[in-house]
Amino acid sequence: MRIEVINTGTELLLGKVINTHAAFFGDELFKLGLRITRQTTIPDGEDIHRALEEAFPRCEVILVTGGLGPTSDDITRETVAGLLGLALHKDDAVWEFIRQFFLKRGREPNSWNERQAMVPEGAEVLHNPNGTAPGLFVPAIEGKSPHLFLMPGPPRELRPMFRDQVIPRLRKLSAAPILPWRNFKIYGVGESNIAEVIEPRIQDVENLEYGYCCRLGEVDVRLIGTETAIETASEVLREEFSEDIVTESETPIEQVLIERLTEAGQTIATAESCTGGLIASTLTDVSGSSAVFHRGFITYANQAKTDLLGVPEAMLAEYGAVSEPVARAMVEGCLENSHADHAIAVTGIAGPTGGSEAKPVGTVYIAVTSRGGETVVRHECFTSDRISFKQRTTRAALDLLRRRLCGFV
Repeated sequence: MRIEVINTGTELLLGKVINTHAAFFGDELFKLGLRITRQTTIPDGEDIHRALEEAFPRCEVILVTGGLGPTSDDITRETVAGLLGLALHKDDAVWEFIRQFFLKRGREPNSWNERQAMVPEGAEVLHNPNGTAPGLFVPAIEGKSPHLFLMPGPPRELRPMFRDQVIPRLRKLSAAPILPWRNFKIYGVGESNIAEVIEPRIQDVENLEYGYCCRLGEVDVRLIGTETAIETASEVLREEFSEDIVTESETPIEQVLIERLTEAGQTIATAESCTGGLIASTLTDVSGSSAVFHRGFITYANQAKTDLLGVPEAMLAEYGAVSEPVARAMVEGCLENSHADHAIAVTGIAGPTGGSEAKPVGTVYIAVTSRGGETVVRHECFTSDRISFKQRTTRAALDLLRRRLCGFV
C-alpha cells in the first residue's frame, strides 16, 4: 500500500515549529507492515489543492495534517470537498461537542468555530477529545481519489487520534504482512563501534533486515525479518553487548529504571549541578515515578553544594566544583540526606563558557552510590552545545544507575 503524508502549516516551513509528524507516522506505520513513500510539507492556504491533485494518482492512502482549524487559512476540509464534489453539511454532534468544549472552559464558541463542524458527504468523523478540530476519514472514490485521513496539526491532538482511530481503519484497508521485528536500545557504545562488531556476524543471515538509529547517548538497533533470523542476530547482540543493552524494545531508559526500582521496592534521589534538574524531570516524566523517586537536589552554586549536600568548602576550593572528589561528595551527601536506596549526582561544564585547558567545556563527572554499596564516579567529556550536553549527561547518569541496578558497577 502506497502511503503519502501531506503536512500543511506555514509555521513548519518557517522553522517556528519542528515537524515531528513524519517520524511519528513512519514509526507507527512500520508496526503495521507499512511504510511512507513520500512526505510533502506545504504552507497554509491554496497549496493544499495542488498537493492533493498531484498525490491522488500516486497512492492508495494520503495522511493530511493541519488546516482543520477555524481561521480563513484552514481550508483542508473545504478543499477536499471541492476536489471530490462532495457537499458539506453541519454535523450537529460535532457542533455540540465543540460548544461543550468551550463552555467547560468558561467560553462561548463563535461563528468561526462552526466551520469545524462541517463534514463532507460520506466522510466519517474522527473524534478529537483534545481539541476542537475533529479529524475526517474520506473513503476512496474509485477512479478519482485514494483514502484520505484528515487530522489536526498539533501532536497532542493528532497522535492519540491516529493511534485510536486511524490505525484500526488502516488495518482493515491493508493486506500487508506485519513482519516480526525487535529493537535493541544500547547505551555507552557508538553506532560505528556497534556496526564494526556485529555486521561481520549478521550480514549474511538470510531473511534479515537491520538498521541503526543514533540519538544523544544511545543507539537503537532494529532487526526485521523472520523469527529465526531475528533470534540469530539477537544472540549476537546479546553476546557482544550484554552490559550495554538497556532493553530489547523501544521502552525509554527512564521507564526501564522506574519499573526496575518499583519491582525491587527501592528509591532513588538525585543531586544535579550542570543539568539543572533535567535528570529528576526525566525520571518523573514516567507515570508511577512517585513510588520510587524520593527527592532531588539542584545545587548549582558551590554554597548550595555545601549547604544541602555537605560538600566541604575546602574540597571545593582545592579541586573545584567540577571534579571527581566533589562528585563523590555530592552523591554520598545526596544519599545521606535523602534516605533513598540509591543516589546519582552530576557536576560539569555545560558551556559555551567556563572551560579551561585542564577542564574543557563538556567535562562532566557522574557518580552513583547505594546503601551498602561502593561509590562509582565516571569522567566524561561531551563536547556539544549546552542543551545537548545536558541531555547526554542525563542519559549517561541514568545509564550508570541502570548498570548499578544490574550489578555491573
